[in-house]
This record gives sequence, structure tokens and C-alpha cells, in this order.
Amino acid sequence: MKRLSMFLGLLSLLLVGYLFLWPVPIEPVAWTPSPSTGYAGPHARNSRLAGVTEISVAPEVGPEHITFGRDGRLYTGVLSGAILRMNADGTDRETFVDTGGRPLGMEFDATGRLIVADALKGLLAVDPDGAFRVLADRVGDDPVRYADAVVIASDGRIYLTDASRRHSPAERGTFDAALLDILEHSCTGRVLVYEPSDGRLRLVIGGLCFPNGLALSVDQQSLLIAETGEYRVWKVDVAARDLDAQRIDAAAPPAAARVILDRLPGFPDNLTRDPDGRFWTGLTKPRSAVIDRAADKPWLRRIMLRLPKSLWPVPPSYGHVLAFDEDGKVLLDLQDPEGKVPETSGATAHGGRLYVQSLHGQALGVIDLGQVEP
Repeated sequence: MKRLSMFLGLLSLLLVGYLFLWPVPIEPVAWTPSPSTGYAGPHARNSRLAGVTEISVAPEVGPEHITFGRDGRLYTGVLSGAILRMNADGTDRETFVDTGGRPLGMEFDATGRLIVADALKGLLAVDPDGAFRVLADRVGDDPVRYADAVVIASDGRIYLTDASRRHSPAERGTFDAALLDILEHSCTGRVLVYEPSDGRLRLVIGGLCFPNGLALSVDQQSLLIAETGEYRVWKVDVAARDLDAQRIDAAAPPAAARVILDRLPGFPDNLTRDPDGRFWTGLTKPRSAVIDRAADKPWLRRIMLRLPKSLWPVPPSYGHVLAFDEDGKVLLDLQDPEGKVPETSGATAHGGRLYVQSLHGQALGVIDLGQVEP
């Protein structure tokens, strides 16, 4: 009995030592989350997104973002590194190109090239014949670690998010790298601009907690940025001179930057602008009370990552997309509590239909806008 007690005591000591001392891949920073409004007001619970039909991409996984080409066809990147091309109804699907990386945000430029933020390779340009090259993958000598979203201005400038400078999707995978960055909360993300005149990337603004989606205002004077780790969307005057090398800070932001949508009940991901000037975002996951309560307890977040991965604080799937105007007024809020489209990473309006993207699913969701608009 004495030996058993000694063994159990030693085992307990080893377990406590492991939970408090074992190395983890993050250096958590204490922070204060904004109070959650929960599922109330404009985000009141509903099932208006539950009527989506599916466009399968199986056996591929993760149509995280989509765009439409001049040919009227739908393009989307998937986990395997392929960019798929298909008709708007999902028929006649083919692989347009395989980047060998992880294509995320994408948009066609004025010349017909597909500009891609590839999480593993940087900013890519894909020609109509499928040939591609890296436009840029570093700012000076500083590598782009997590290329995530792109949007193209009418003058040819390309805005790009580098979501994390701490956690590489090449090493961790896109989802785990994002989760680690959000749990760490060191806010190293930034927005860059690619200048076609000299082929270089320059800093627009930094200090962001996993900047994800990007969209330009109708007049192209402002850039909207979804800051996933802080549950909010910024509007930044990209013509302002005080932005260069500035950090976003909610307590004292640059004069040209302001939060227009805050206290969201989930993590905002991609941004798109529809023909009516509305902006759409998807909330990939609902907010986690565990993550929020551990915000001021870095030691607790370290312990979380020493637990089996199945016990990490990953919220369940909950379908949720919303539309808002340039001032952040919510115009439509569509939810599917059952999460038919897992991890709703964004929504794109096209041809009277809304296409709902998925971070981990094997299908896109599609619903007629007439079914959900007031």
C-alpha cells in the first residue's frame, strides 16, 4: 500500500510538472476581450441559413474563399493546394491549377490574372492558362509568414494580409497556426500593399490580432479589415499619410482607423463586397467563453495547450454569416445552429445567390438571396 501511495504521489508530481512546465509553442499575452453582445439584437438566434443547398467539392476539402472570373465560372482554393474551377451551379468541375501550397483569398485583376494569397507561398499571380508565379513573399528581408486575404484596387495596387508573423501554416497547418496565434494574442498580423510599379510589398498597418478578410469601400478610399482575434472589423483610410508603419491599437488607433463593427458573437473571417455595396463576412466559429475567461491568464492558456488536442478550447461549428454597410450597421444576419456548412469562413453574393464558404467542409452552401432578404 505504501509503495502504491508513493507511486501515485510521484505520478501526480510528474503530471503537475508537465501541466506547468512542459514547453508549448506560444508565449501568451494578457489581454482584455470586448464584452460579447451574444446572440441578441441584430444577431438574435435564427435558422435563416439552414436552407442552403450544397455544391460538393469532394473529395477535396476546405473551399475557404471563392471568386468569379470573366468566364462566369466559380474559382475556389482547397486544402490540397488545388484551385478548382466550375460552373456557378457546381457542374463541370476541374482543377485550374495546383499551387502546391494552400490558396486562401483570391481575386481577378484587370488583366484576367487570378491573384492569390497562398498561406504557404505568398502572393501569387495565376495566368489564364494556369501558369503561376510568386509576385512577392517578403517585405524587404522580412518573409510573409501567413498570406491570407487579397483585394485589388482599380489602380492595380494589391492589398494583402499577413495574418501572423509568429505561427507558420507551413509548420502547423492553416487552422492550428490561426488557433495558436489567437490563443497567444501577440497581435503581430499586418496589412501589406503590393505596388505593381516596383514589385515590392510595403507595410500599410500592423499590430493586428490575426487580420483575415479585406474589402475596399465603394470609393476605394477605405479598406475594411476583419480582425479575427478581436471579434471586430476596422475601416482604414488607405490614402492617409499617418498609416505607414503604424500599429492598430483600439485604445489609441491612428487617426485614419476606426472600428465599425465590434463585439461580434464569433470570429470574423473573409470579407466581400456585393453589387449593392453591402459587405459580407462569415463567423468561422462562435466566441468561446473559455478563451475569453483565460484572456488575462497566460499561464492557463499554456496549460490548455499541454492537454490532448481534443481538449483544446475549439468552439463547435455554428453556421453564421452577416451583411453590413460601410458604417458597420448590420443589414442581414443569417445563422444555421446545426452548422450544415462547417466553419462558415465567408459569403459571396453573385447572380442573385449567396455562396457560403467553408474552412473544413467538402461543399459550398448556396441559397437564393430572395429567400433571406427582408
